[in-house]
Amino acid sequence: MAYLLFFIAGLVGANGAPHFVKGIIGEKHKTPFKNPSSPVANILWGAANLYLAAWLFKLGLVYNVGFAPASVSVLVGILIISIFNSVLWSHDDKARGK
Repeated sequence: MAYLLFFIAGLVGANGAPHFVKGIIGEKHKTPFKNPSSPVANILWGAANLYLAAWLFKLGLVYNVGFAPASVSVLVGILIISIFNSVLWSHDDKARGK
């Protein structure tokens, strides 16, 4: 169960980072609410994702698993969502606010 929590924390955290950054630099970006969403909506969505990732990570720590397997679970989650988003956003001009 802990590894699943770490994996999902990696997914959600890596997904929240680009939304938060796009919002900070004032660019529109795709969110579940609208395509594209305002910078403020992206900051809020990114912050919510980052908070959820931290909460899931903390919840996973309750299981006292080793550092190496936990970090691999987080890394796999980060890589999967990063590759998925790079493919999705590279073919979608609306995701870049254009």
